[in-house]
Amino acid sequence: MHRDSPKSPFYDPSETPQQRLANALRRSINRINHFRPTSSFSTNALDSEIIPNEGEYLMQYAVGTPPVQVFGIADTGSDLTWLQCRPCTKCYKQTSPIFDPANVRYGDGSISGGDLALDTVTLGSTASFPKTVIGCGHDNSGIFGAKGSGIVGLGSSPLSLVSQLGTSIAGKFSYCLIPFDKPNAQSKLNFGTNAVVSGPGAVTTPLATNQNDVYYTLTLEAISVGPTKITSTSAKAAGGNIIIDSGTTLTLLPSDLYTGFEAALKAQIKLKVVKDPNQTFSLCFDSPESTFKVPTIIAHFTGGADVTLSAINTFIGDETMSCMAFIPAGDSIAIFGNLAQADQLVGYDIVKKTVSFKPTDCTKA
Repeated sequence: MHRDSPKSPFYDPSETPQQRLANALRRSINRINHFRPTSSFSTNALDSEIIPNEGEYLMQYAVGTPPVQVFGIADTGSDLTWLQCRPCTKCYKQTSPIFDPANVRYGDGSISGGDLALDTVTLGSTASFPKTVIGCGHDNSGIFGAKGSGIVGLGSSPLSLVSQLGTSIAGKFSYCLIPFDKPNAQSKLNFGTNAVVSGPGAVTTPLATNQNDVYYTLTLEAISVGPTKITSTSAKAAGGNIIIDSGTTLTLLPSDLYTGFEAALKAQIKLKVVKDPNQTFSLCFDSPESTFKVPTIIAHFTGGADVTLSAINTFIGDETMSCMAFIPAGDSIAIFGNLAQADQLVGYDIVKKTVSFKPTDCTKA
């Protein structure tokens, strides 16, 4: 008896056919991950280059046999890894050649319409992972930079690259995001035992994430601006109150924190408030970025994980104004974005269900 049969004890009449198919896919991926053998190479030798690019970070990897180098957006807020593929029904502009599945020898000899396939993903120069689920996109649109191709899904669900690598990386990965004002620098995204974040200055907070969640959810208990501490009224809610996302640039603060946070900044920064002509930012000051001074801002995560944020984490500016890189989440999900994570070594331990932060000069990491 199929588990989705109306006669099955597991049958859920509220699910749509699409939801049942998605659940079946997750179960399949879990089985693949379960049977995947432990890799023969050391888990402390895995890494990939990441570079800042127009508000996002591109991760280098290779796909296919022979391997073809690809740069995709390193995204802890997505699960599926996908890239643009030929033939293109609709592809956004890409500077590097678009991946052509016809030039690749697939292990199982087939691909389902070029949409979703099992293929070999290579990290670094030697670490190859056969039968990795990857998407081949023929109809792509959105706000994507021309230097990258698609997304590297580093999220929490069974479909993500992190989950598929499984025991090969000991459930650990870390990254150090270089500030966007250093576009020619690059850093590493580490997998395995060399992804442990520890030592002086390191702080750790528990994840509030369920097994099948795409997102890594944290609990932001409070945020401080100088001597003023604004406490969240929703922080103790089950499931946390903010996700950490390497694929989103700005930080979207929970509504119960944002109002007090903005008020504290206005009170402590004695400058004229001006409107953002592009209507992107909620709070801007009449001061060029080069001379703008920011009070000490600390994000207080549960477990005593206090993360001190500098000017590069909290404000974006030009020669005329400086704008806060935090906006209210409103009815949307709250997000701790990649600007707030710059020059922090950020480590994820999926087994222990923790995220760690350590102040780091990422150009030297």
